[in-house]
Amino acid sequence: MKFTLPFAFLLLTAAPVMAAEDALVFESKSGQKVDAFHGSFTVPENRADPNSRIIDIHYVRFPATGAKPGAPIVYLAGGPGGSGIDTAKHERFPLFMAMREFGDVIALDQRGTGLSEAAPKCVSDVVIPMDRVVAPADRNQLLRQAAEQCAVFWRAAGFDPAGYTTVENARDIDALRAHLGAEKVTLWGISYGTHLALAAVKEMPARIDKVVLASVEGLDQTVKLPSETDAYFDRLQAAIDLEPAAKTVYPDIKGLMRGVHARLDAAPVMLQVPTTDGPKPMLLTGEVMQMLASASIADPQTAAQLLMLYLAVDAGMTDPVAGLLGRFMSPGAPEEFRLMPLAMDIASGIGAERLAQVEAEAKTAILGDVLNYPMPHLAGALGLDLGDGFRTAPQGNMPVLVLAGSLDGRTYPFEQHTAVAALSNVTTVTVENAGHNMFMVSPEVTQVIAEFMRGQTPQTTQIVVKAPPFAPRM
Repeated sequence: MKFTLPFAFLLLTAAPVMAAEDALVFESKSGQKVDAFHGSFTVPENRADPNSRIIDIHYVRFPATGAKPGAPIVYLAGGPGGSGIDTAKHERFPLFMAMREFGDVIALDQRGTGLSEAAPKCVSDVVIPMDRVVAPADRNQLLRQAAEQCAVFWRAAGFDPAGYTTVENARDIDALRAHLGAEKVTLWGISYGTHLALAAVKEMPARIDKVVLASVEGLDQTVKLPSETDAYFDRLQAAIDLEPAAKTVYPDIKGLMRGVHARLDAAPVMLQVPTTDGPKPMLLTGEVMQMLASASIADPQTAAQLLMLYLAVDAGMTDPVAGLLGRFMSPGAPEEFRLMPLAMDIASGIGAERLAQVEAEAKTAILGDVLNYPMPHLAGALGLDLGDGFRTAPQGNMPVLVLAGSLDGRTYPFEQHTAVAALSNVTTVTVENAGHNMFMVSPEVTQVIAEFMRGQTPQTTQIVVKAPPFAPRM
């Protein structure tokens, strides 16, 4: 559906249409049930286009249970591309329920995600060979070719990639607030959800009550600094050193990883990766191991598994790598993308100064420049870049709670501090030995959030949880 009259567009932008909510029984994956409401509201796909089509944004509302509920609490999923509604069905369900003490809890499916996703997945005709060494420049050119091909595909299907940016996403939050009839909202996010929350702080500061952020990704931190990833491995080594059996096996994890990368680059190993269509050849190189590592270090539990994989490869055993690769990729398959995750990251982008720093650090960093693949390799693709103005840190004096895991391998403590440094009312609680997904690692995390939501100063600035065992399980 399209509105071609600018006047109609202005009316829609100023006052989103109220949509009736439908009562439902929401059931978690563990079988717990609760009464809730499903609702939706409409917004322009691209507010800069007077002829923009109109899209639906869906949510589930869990009514407040407290005697004096505050502003609605909007959960912002990570990714980008995660579904807030789906998140509420899984292990965080108890936390969603606990948050109802303080207001209605809104599990939001951001534009282009979950029930709000209308754009089809794009399968390009570009294949990046995996059975031979491909120069990084050639690979990046093929990757960009695939992304641009998908942009053409989506535009031909009626979807505007320029509508899938974090700024548009943030403006949806204000539209949701108006739709709910609320003066303010509280934002509760993790990972990319914090990136979105910080953008909303810039877009609608007077209409935000409180902010709860876990694993913060700053507005200029879509691409992480390789030096900070190296520092993460130092923290991981320090945790390993506290476990004598693990320290014996892993006296130098950086040395182990660099050694494996160097040997594979000098003599790549041809794998037979199991797929539903039978085994597929794939060349195991140092860069492939770097990509595996990048996908495995978010939490210390998966980092421990990654180190066992490096031990195996170091001993000449590559079958475990082939088995793992077969679980999430098919060598020889064409490149494919979802619109929202691709466009959001590209549009948030990276400034010239940070890009130069990333490129310089990547030359000697353990994981090179692949931690945030396909960024920065696709920077500026699809004609998207929100610019340096977007990437400046937000300012404000609303209460902000930051929860940071000391063993987070995706968003790093120093960078998290930098991301919120211009906000004047921040409380930071470090969760020692926790990783990126730390909401459910300890009841103390829920307790700290509850204290903050009550307007109290959390009684601790540090929560200590037990690190996972790092010694290989034989």
